[in-house]
Amino acid sequence: MDPKLTAWLILGFGYLLPLAHVLISPRSGGWRPPPGSGCPLGPRAGWIVLVLLLGPIGWLMFWRSRRRA
Repeated sequence: MDPKLTAWLILGFGYLLPLAHVLISPRSGGWRPPPGSGCPLGPRAGWIVLVLLLGPIGWLMFWRSRRRA
């Protein structure tokens, strides 16, 4: 397999698809933080940051937290 194609597949399946899943999932929370929260980010923005920083591991954390909620 071509190394460039492999790199694009890893990028797509490892970062872009999980990021899209967090963006469109109705269970990822709102964009605004809960009232009284000291954090400037809402739950959805927090999950997006985790997926951007951790990639597939962040998505697995999101997926596992959705199943418990």
